[in-house]
Amino acid sequence: MYAAPLEESEWVEPLTSNEARLAPRPLTEEEKEHFVAHGWLRLTDCFTKEQADWVNQDVWTRLGMDPNDKSTWAQRTNMPCHRTFDASVFSPKAWSAINELCAGRQLHDSREWRDSLIVNLGSDEYEGKETHPHELDNWHVDGDFFVHYLDSPEQALLVIPIFSDISPGGGGTMICPEGIPKVARYLYDHPEGVSPRMIPRGHPDFEAEKTLDWFNTTARSCENFVEAHGKVGDVFLLHPLMLHSASRNPLRQLRIITNPPVFFREPQCFDRPDGDYSLVERVTLRALGKESLPGWKITRPREMRVPERIRIQQKMREEEKQRLQQAALTPPLAAEPPAAAA
Repeated sequence: MYAAPLEESEWVEPLTSNEARLAPRPLTEEEKEHFVAHGWLRLTDCFTKEQADWVNQDVWTRLGMDPNDKSTWAQRTNMPCHRTFDASVFSPKAWSAINELCAGRQLHDSREWRDSLIVNLGSDEYEGKETHPHELDNWHVDGDFFVHYLDSPEQALLVIPIFSDISPGGGGTMICPEGIPKVARYLYDHPEGVSPRMIPRGHPDFEAEKTLDWFNTTARSCENFVEAHGKVGDVFLLHPLMLHSASRNPLRQLRIITNPPVFFREPQCFDRPDGDYSLVERVTLRALGKESLPGWKITRPREMRVPERIRIQQKMREEEKQRLQQAALTPPLAAEPPAAAA
């Protein structure tokens, strides 16, 4: 069994909707072909604004920021979680598509979505300024909690539910489909495993969380970028080797997403006798220009890690709890009394 490090949270029943447009459906052939060709897919109408508001509740209190005072805003905040809920109940359409892309091989734990919101508010420095993707310095692939191999089961998909409307230039995650073959080839060439920062085993910095240089350099060698913008209720499904980066949100609009991972039950297999590859596996093989990888296997044991992020978010969680408790104790401001009649 493979899963991310456990984070403290309360299991809750999510807000749901019975609207017909949210019902699960099979992916179309066009959607499957798009995912295999580009490594990403955007689904629409996966949940309602009311459901998103339920996830986003108390976001400004949790942040400790004033929505009307930009001087209190931090550019980006990766928030801790307080609530965990079942994705298959909250968004049956997204869950159905996740199953289809993974050929039904993901873990039950993959159903866990959390209110670990990722908020991008932009900054004074970049407000109103367009930034080329080559100038971004946050390129990475997800999975800071394990040593990476080409067949790693710990990250089967990167899922991005959109909990606030994202206009072009409004803080959408920047993705780099052109980078998938480069990441895939690097992992193919390192069956001994690399760190979450792509540092080869044996390098002095293999255990460190120091640099994103490999990712940033790789992204700057690419020209094909896509900004993941959309409406509340959209869900982006990305191949696990998709390079992506936070953007600088020059519009300074409130941008809220999360990125729940999906886990395979077993390592991916690129040499299936029956050729029954998941769509995720097919993207990897296509990126390598191969129909299968007979004989390829990892040469060192799989390793899990507890990233520094967990310690940081534990501290943030306690600070958020204090702000929420204080807000609950603070009575609302009294209305101004009506003016006396002249």
